[in-house]
Amino acid sequence: MKTLSRHLLRQVLASLIVCLGVFYLLLLLGNVLRDILDLLASRAATVGEAIRAVGYLSPFVLAFALPISLLTAVLLVFGRLSADQELTAARANGASLLALAAPVLALAVALSLLCAWFNMSLGPTGRMTFTKLRDTTVRTRAGQFLRENTYCRVGDLDIYVSKITKNNLHDILLYQHTNGVKIAEVVAREGRLLLDANQVPVGMELIGAATLTLQGDEWMPGYNESVQIPLRTSATIGTAPMRYSDMPLMELLEHRKRLAESGKNDLPLKVQIHRQIAFSFACIGFALIGIPLGIRTHRRETNIGIAMALGLVLAYYSFIILGQSLETRAQYYPHLLVWIPNFFFQGIGSWLLWRANRGA
Repeated sequence: MKTLSRHLLRQVLASLIVCLGVFYLLLLLGNVLRDILDLLASRAATVGEAIRAVGYLSPFVLAFALPISLLTAVLLVFGRLSADQELTAARANGASLLALAAPVLALAVALSLLCAWFNMSLGPTGRMTFTKLRDTTVRTRAGQFLRENTYCRVGDLDIYVSKITKNNLHDILLYQHTNGVKIAEVVAREGRLLLDANQVPVGMELIGAATLTLQGDEWMPGYNESVQIPLRTSATIGTAPMRYSDMPLMELLEHRKRLAESGKNDLPLKVQIHRQIAFSFACIGFALIGIPLGIRTHRRETNIGIAMALGLVLAYYSFIILGQSLETRAQYYPHLLVWIPNFFFQGIGSWLLWRANRGA
């Protein structure tokens, strides 16, 4: 019995590792494309900083990848063993399905504890650290939206700078356009970036600027010892308030206490607290429902197992999304809606597993 249980656990672990690698990369890729590659493409971040950012985002990604990977692995392994009649042979030798599945369920409990750590502490902290790294990187290097010896479009301006030293600019040529028509030209030997309180460039000061301005049909020359030009660039970032999804559980609880003391509505905060806790139990529900479903499908095809896993995951997350979408409507009890998939998956899974064990 112990040998069969260990064999089954090794099969699930092997499939889990493969599935985790695939889902981790897929989920991480979505974050990288949205948040990191933009920084690399604009040269606002180095490769080393991008690697650090991936490390900060990994716990958040793993919190989602682990439950999905466990469900897929369980469906694949039990479906394959059922199709190959290995479970039938084990039952014929007196092995109980519950005894065989016990190590897998213990693994699910251990992974749930790990997911709880990711959901309640490490994941939000990592996302918060990544956000600070991203904002700091862009702010300290926001001048890199300008390139040496390259025409760069910033809002309605085309800017050419021959040399950039920190915030100092040298040999500047600037064109201003309106509806695609050039209306001004500025040439300056020197200049500097003007920064706001967050060290974000908001303008340029050009020293010794020779200008040409279109007035009617004529170009009028001019000269200014110093001229300031505002910049409208996507590099400008304000200080956004921290999102609840980026706050660890302990900070959420403290923040909720402060809201309660001030008499403010704390329902969205309550939904986030319940979501973090409820989502940590996903591995248990996925394992309980995955074992009997894998046996009942009696199929060894990988695509069938992956398709079933994706369908179950969509059903599970639909309640999470529904609860968060109703976080301002107290009459629907959104903080309790996020628990429905756990009760449903664990209840139905336990019943199906009990029936499968009795069928043995």
